[in-house]
Amino acid sequence: MSAGAGDAVGVIGLGIMGGAIARNLAAAGRRVVGYDVAPDRQEALADAIEIAADAWEVAGKAPVVLTSLPHPDALLTSVAAIIESGAPGRIVADLSTFALADKTRAEEMLRPAGHVLLDCPLSGTGAQAKIKDLVVYASGDAASIASLVPLFRDFAREAHDLGAFGNGSRMKFVANLLVAIHNVASAEAFALGIRAGLDPQQILQLVKSGAGNSRVFELRGPMMAAGRYDEATMKLSVWQKDMQVIGEFAAQLHCPTPLFDATRPIYAAAMQAGLGGQDTAAVCAVLERMAGIQRGNAQ
Repeated sequence: MSAGAGDAVGVIGLGIMGGAIARNLAAAGRRVVGYDVAPDRQEALADAIEIAADAWEVAGKAPVVLTSLPHPDALLTSVAAIIESGAPGRIVADLSTFALADKTRAEEMLRPAGHVLLDCPLSGTGAQAKIKDLVVYASGDAASIASLVPLFRDFAREAHDLGAFGNGSRMKFVANLLVAIHNVASAEAFALGIRAGLDPQQILQLVKSGAGNSRVFELRGPMMAAGRYDEATMKLSVWQKDMQVIGEFAAQLHCPTPLFDATRPIYAAAMQAGLGGQDTAAVCAVLERMAGIQRGNAQ
């Protein structure tokens, strides 16, 4: 069920992440067959990949299918299409971030039909996906993961086998908890600095060069410094799904997450302010408003 050199790779979900991954796979010389329910996303990739009419066609043409989807229902719909296509055993690597129960349900649907589902969430943003600066947290069947390592290398800088199915998601929840905290912490620092009269670009450069820096600050800081969040690498509306998954996961384990919990009202306030389509860095705009800061170019 591994993909040979001449085999197509399927990508279902051509949004910010999936679209960048599909383009990088094509740039690496792979034949990519992709599908998305949104016609504009398909049109945006038509110059680089083969566009399929539906998920059935993707499954029929590609022995390996990558899914990068916004919500669990989309995953289950795609899984049902793969099964109904009648294609022989496929390896399906789900790159999305969902609750473990949703991924387990998808795996249980695929297995009797002779397919293998791998739980392979990604660490990284849409901007990082464009330059192959992603990390794959793979879990599930070890042989299938090993067969996909060359494929992962064509769109990510690292890929790790975390063992049993679901461990990839568990690792992603841990990583995203830190992303949630670092993002709001970065915004808080900008709000304080701007309120104190410092230049946002100076804040950006000097924090990056000092001990307070983080990878999230490097990625989201430029947007916060500019006060523009319309070129989203992770939309706030999508991030809310990740926040809920992490919160429920921690609650199930009875593990305290005081810092993560403190960020949740800030993200909620951003949604209430109508910023759902903006990048998650837009929490900076929320904190600036709370601090009485007004910037003419804020988006």
